Amino acid sequence: MNYRHIYHAGNFADIFKHCILIALLNALLEKPKALSYLETHAGIGLYNLNSEAAQKTKEYESGLSKLKNVKSPPKFIEEFLKLAEKIPGFYPGSPLITAELLRPEDKMILCELHKDDCASLKLLFSDMRHPAAIHCLDGYQGLKAFTPPTPRRGLVLIDPPFEVESEIDDLITGLKTGLERWPNATYAIWYPIKNNNQHLFLIRALKSMKLDYLNPSIIINHDETSTKLIGTGMIIINPPFGCEAKIKEIEKQLTQIL
Repeated sequence: MNYRHIYHAGNFADIFKHCILIALLNALLEKPKALSYLETHAGIGLYNLNSEAAQKTKEYESGLSKLKNVKSPPKFIEEFLKLAEKIPGFYPGSPLITAELLRPEDKMILCELHKDDCASLKLLFSDMRHPAAIHCLDGYQGLKAFTPPTPRRGLVLIDPPFEVESEIDDLITGLKTGLERWPNATYAIWYPIKNNNQHLFLIRALKSMKLDYLNPSIIINHDETSTKLIGTGMIIINPPFGCEAKIKEIEKQLTQIL
């Protein structure tokens, strides 16, 4: 595995993913009953935007920097920036954002396959106010090993790098396992959009499973010759009650801003 998220931290895809993640968590946290959060591809949790790798690509300029320049931002952007800018010069990954929102009674389960990244994640959470069960293994295996958790209500974030050819097949297999073992959970699946239309295979596979889901997405580059990321989307299965309008607002506002 060659993928390193530090090259992409804080880009438009991160912004989109994390704003929706916050909206989903907020909807689930409206109820007093405890919840479980499972992430299959957790990464290192915190990214130094001043590092050589981040400065090489400066992809955060397509996302985080644009949001910081918005005048009179909507409430969801204010909330996102409050979490994203807690540590100046660094960008938080999904585990850190989630940890800031969860309550003491809520549970976190984080999977990360890469040994060095997993070690970094464990070190980060050794000083966190919210503990997490961190496992150095393939996240799709985690969907079998750690479901159904206790508490039984909650959210699964599936955020793979889409680096290997078998990724979509692996994702669908893992998702089916998760849905069989933990059918009432909310599943949020991030995916990239490129001109090769790889994401359409994922959409078709989900349609063949006859699932009801939300599919917000944004396109920021309409150049049909580009080989880079031109957009991003999220599949949301079993969305929390009442969050559809909020997600549509996020999709609309970020499309205009980014």
